[in-house]
Amino acid sequence: MVAAFAAAALLAGWTQASTAPNGGSLWNGRFPNDARASSIYLPPGYTQTERYPVLYLLHGLPGSPAEYWNALQLARHLGEPPFIVVTPSGPTKGEWAGRWERYVVDEVVPWVDAHLSTIRSPRGRVLEGLSAGGYGAVDIGLRHPRVFGGLGSWDGYFTPLRDGPLVHATRAQLTAHDPMLLVREEAATLRQDGTQFYVSAGGNHGAIRTSGSLAFAHELSRLQLPHELWLLPPADTGHFWSATVPTALHFARSAFRT
Repeated sequence: MVAAFAAAALLAGWTQASTAPNGGSLWNGRFPNDARASSIYLPPGYTQTERYPVLYLLHGLPGSPAEYWNALQLARHLGEPPFIVVTPSGPTKGEWAGRWERYVVDEVVPWVDAHLSTIRSPRGRVLEGLSAGGYGAVDIGLRHPRVFGGLGSWDGYFTPLRDGPLVHATRAQLTAHDPMLLVREEAATLRQDGTQFYVSAGGNHGAIRTSGSLAFAHELSRLQLPHELWLLPPADTGHFWSATVPTALHFARSAFRT
């Protein structure tokens, strides 16, 4: 039943890659203007007669959607309430900025809303990512307020790096991609909309990245923006990515306002 509904909803060329342990299904295909394969998870019992929230996950760099589905076995953690998961394939190096920012906001999200039965508003969208994808999720979300209702960084960073689309960026352009400054500029809108944040730290990137995550969480507190800060317990040292998944998914479920 899931396969029949999904096949009717997705563009030609998307194929079912696997069935999730909970009965959901994972589909691989290409979004317009992207040569690399992306993945979409449909929950068990997916039907076009219901509306589903969507969790968008940005991979690290270098990386691919397989980080979530193969290495982290994300499908094993997906249960109730049902929601769709979209893992677009993005840059192979650099940042989720420039054309990749436009790709997420102007191509992937509209495509998903046009072809799947989604909640087509911020209350039904959460954008998260790991490492460079975590930076991308917060940067893109803050640069496009009122697109996503929740933003999450899994051991990401909060200072733009001079690489990829930003390699020749001016100081003004870097400032325009600085999450710490963006969150201050957009604080009133974010509070009004009830935008929520998830920040996890203590993983594979050392003390500098952890201090940046803590500073960003502190700024969220100062601005009275709802957020969850998750720090790796000592017992899970060396297993950060798998350890952060349950709380990151719990955050998404709570951020969906269905």
